[in-house]
Amino acid sequence: MTTSLRDDFFWLGQINKASAVINTDEGLLDPAVAPRIARGLRQLLANAAEPGAARPSLVITFEPLLIQAAGVEATLLHAGRSSQDMLVAVRHAILRDALLDLAGQLQQTAQLLAGMARQHAATIVPNYTNGVAAQPNSYGHYLLGHVAGLQRDAQRLQQTYARLNLSPMGTTVLNGTGWPLNRERMAAYLGFDGIVDNAYDAGQIHGAEMPVEIGNLVSTMALHVGAFIQDVTLQYAQARPWILLREGAGNTYVSSAMPQKRNPGLLIDTRTKASRVLALAAGRSWHAHNIPPGMNDAKVVAENVEVLRCTGEMLAMFARILDGLELNAARALEELNSDWTASQEVADVLMREHGLPFRVGHHFASEMVSHAKQHDIRPSDFPYRDAQALYAQTIAGEMPGGNGLFPLSEAALRAALDPLGIVLGRRTRGGPQPAEMQRMLDAAEADLAAQADWVQARRREVDAGMARLDADFDRLAAGAAG
Repeated sequence: MTTSLRDDFFWLGQINKASAVINTDEGLLDPAVAPRIARGLRQLLANAAEPGAARPSLVITFEPLLIQAAGVEATLLHAGRSSQDMLVAVRHAILRDALLDLAGQLQQTAQLLAGMARQHAATIVPNYTNGVAAQPNSYGHYLLGHVAGLQRDAQRLQQTYARLNLSPMGTTVLNGTGWPLNRERMAAYLGFDGIVDNAYDAGQIHGAEMPVEIGNLVSTMALHVGAFIQDVTLQYAQARPWILLREGAGNTYVSSAMPQKRNPGLLIDTRTKASRVLALAAGRSWHAHNIPPGMNDAKVVAENVEVLRCTGEMLAMFARILDGLELNAARALEELNSDWTASQEVADVLMREHGLPFRVGHHFASEMVSHAKQHDIRPSDFPYRDAQALYAQTIAGEMPGGNGLFPLSEAALRAALDPLGIVLGRRTRGGPQPAEMQRMLDAAEADLAAQADWVQARRREVDAGMARLDADFDRLAAGAAG
């Protein structure tokens, strides 16, 4: 059965099947009566699978159908149970499926991003801080930065899953029951990793807390997607962008009045979706805020699943953006060579190779930029003699008596202003130089493979628990009639 069909009714059925098997084995249900109850339950579940059949989502509306199918003795299954612990278990199981669906989409989107990072490891582009061109960088390095954010999202998701995938069954309303229920076996049959230990916590605290944690989890995903979208969207304000969405295929749309416009519809729609994720996520806290324990405000499963579903849609739309991007590497390099994003390297070279205090070198480079902008000079065309004169002026003003002879040759100055040379010359761990890019790409790809394995392993564990339940339940139903 696909996870989309595992609704409230399905999980109430699983809980009843598990109760029948466990309570019979534990001596809480008469083995002479149990097979007849099991067969009635099995017929009820089969009937509900027919098109248009009723599939009630509450314990009090499920039970009359069970009585009709198996007789009033079927309510013996309710020993030590309450709608409180049953419905929390149902909600957690449904959220678990939705969380694993989201984990799969997150992994796929991050994998696409990492693949693009490898493709563009040697593509040099401008990067921006405070909305202003800051430094040259490898586009692959930039993309790996975004991959790292999604990797942390995956880590948080796995941690959330570990806290979510615990069974409240057997805690009844809030302090347990006089029936000696086997809570651990019930948890295993339903695919949970274990139990919520404290009975009061299980139904009154944990169940209201988890939707809030899920809201917090998806918020960072939305922030990561929104930041990337904004970076691309800013290019659309330029006359000659270096990165855009490929036209058509639902990526862009034309203006009704201005023939030249190609509006980035997919960027806008995905940003809107990210905003919706954030609004839904914040709502989890508001619903859980300022209510006494045990209230249902924060536990409405459809609303909480919608948070995860909407986030999955956002990540799928983000993947479409990535697939639709067109990067003009020559135009990106042209922008770098027409601006002064390499100016910090001049100050760094003067300090690293000639011992000049960084702030003095920074002031000299700043004077170069001001002079160039005043006279509309590109970095690659900056006159060497002007650099010499500005250096002498800077030294005279900031280091009186110092040597005002410019220590860089013209070739060294040109090399310091070369965007590609700057990227290739990085030496710190985590930088965009080829060796570090290779290391980080390999690590990211290994982590993404582990994420895919994690999702599949969790699905197998849930399915294995329920396969054991189905086998044991079938054996019970096949027993002699009472």
